[in-house]
Amino acid sequence: MSNTGSEWWKKAVVYQIYPQSFKDSNNDGVGDLNGIREKLPYLKDLGIDVIWLNPIYQSPMVDNGYDISDYYAINPEFGTMEDFDAMMAEAHALEIKIIMDLVVCAASSEHHWFKESKKSRDNKYSDYFIWKDPKEDGSAPNNWGSIFGKGSCWEYVEERGQYYLHLFATEMPDLNWANPELRQEVYKNMRFWLDKGIDGFRLDSISLISKNEDFPDTPDVPVGEFGSPYYGASNGPHVHDYLQEMNREVLSQYDVMTVGEATRTPVDKAILYCDPERNELDMIFQFDHMHVDYGQYGRYSDLRFKLSDLKASMVEWQTALNGRGWNSLYWDNHDQPRAVSRFGNDSKEFREVSAKMLATILHFQQGTPFVFQGEEIGMTNVKFDKVEQYRDLEAHNMYNKFSAMNLPEEEIMTYLNYKSRDNARTPMQWNTEANGGFSEATPWIQSNPNYAEINVEEALANSDSVYYYYQKLIALRKELPAIVEGQFEMVNAEDSDVFSYTREYEGEKILVIGSFSDNKISFEIPSKLNIENAEKIIGNYNEEVTSKENTLYLRPYEAVAYLIK
Repeated sequence: MSNTGSEWWKKAVVYQIYPQSFKDSNNDGVGDLNGIREKLPYLKDLGIDVIWLNPIYQSPMVDNGYDISDYYAINPEFGTMEDFDAMMAEAHALEIKIIMDLVVCAASSEHHWFKESKKSRDNKYSDYFIWKDPKEDGSAPNNWGSIFGKGSCWEYVEERGQYYLHLFATEMPDLNWANPELRQEVYKNMRFWLDKGIDGFRLDSISLISKNEDFPDTPDVPVGEFGSPYYGASNGPHVHDYLQEMNREVLSQYDVMTVGEATRTPVDKAILYCDPERNELDMIFQFDHMHVDYGQYGRYSDLRFKLSDLKASMVEWQTALNGRGWNSLYWDNHDQPRAVSRFGNDSKEFREVSAKMLATILHFQQGTPFVFQGEEIGMTNVKFDKVEQYRDLEAHNMYNKFSAMNLPEEEIMTYLNYKSRDNARTPMQWNTEANGGFSEATPWIQSNPNYAEINVEEALANSDSVYYYYQKLIALRKELPAIVEGQFEMVNAEDSDVFSYTREYEGEKILVIGSFSDNKISFEIPSKLNIENAEKIIGNYNEEVTSKENTLYLRPYEAVAYLIK
């Protein structure tokens, strides 16, 4: 929460970088800080204002860097602290801000805090983590299961005769936020990075830091069943006390941006995090629109979303937070499959046009847009043939889980191909050279074979590319106050093929229309919206939209925005 009241993050566009997969400068197969530094001019030309870096700290990399063993050190795979300082200085010189992941729900079991904590019940670090006695029969304290789908989220340690809680991987013990000394250690680390000059934090799994203090069993769920830790663990009893303390002691002292990851947080609870009067965070990442294609096994499904569900979710957040909080806007991130494969159409015929349509629908909404690396060139899901090609811990856990359930191999691989987090983590596709120009060495994860057709070099050479469309959208955000400040109102909410809305501010109205159909369709504009003299400000087809009176005849995945004065 900025202490200046400037709220610069409302006008910003954020570009998320997954460092392992962005650009490898020393050809060891892993992306690094100097690779990011090399590509800063590319990002400046795109027009973005902020880079969000996924974790670059010292880590055993059990969960790709989210298991942190030293919060003050850079993972040598990514470079040195000097490399970080040089990258940040160059970014700042280009007027690009840097925000980093703050991962303080859990730490690594290799962190010295945990190594000491597990030795005994009465040392300085004994209560830095969540320890519980076994039940009378020696079993785990309750039946919660790991979010990553691998059995119980309790692990027994002989030295203490107790179990520790890990909502994620076994090697990621949850930090005990009920301990004020632990909280002060977190704040000290935050000040270290803020004093270095970073511009804010994305707070990982922050809605999970306060636990239900009774640690009750989840009703009707077998021991260790996937998903049960959400019971009582999200939006716990003291999460807002902790965040207000964090704001008071740290965030309010700096001009920064904060976005909290708040899984399973409904909109009424979201307001508690991002209402500026409460002095907690600037915005949160919510997941309602990411759940519209969940199936019987949660995210791992092959279901196609319904547009009515997607619209209902997005509209609820636009209207409920209006004037009370601020939205984060995203289709893609490191934990989600590629948007053009999921919400658009990644066929050769429709990939580019549907990628542009999705961008249009997102970027005109109220909130801060986040662009995930490769989204701006329309990168797609990768279709791996064997589970061995996947690198994500969760993917392997779910494969083993589904195999134990005797699901057919073909069905399991379909789920992974649709929804694995590795879809987002394949190397950035820069050109047609080996590995898409990411590295001359074998990458840590296999490149998507379509880099020969989909890459930055090709996008920059094609004036009609997805890249230049994103560039124009980002520029429009800086030109038209209505995109940042305007009132949101749905248009033809019941239309089953089209997502349309207006944004209105100080006499200017923007009408946004996007077709989610791969057929030609007609769309009726309400008579109160007179577009006869409206200015078309962007569209994903070069030819004008065919219309007759108030009816538009939209081509497959057509998107258009009009400025009505």
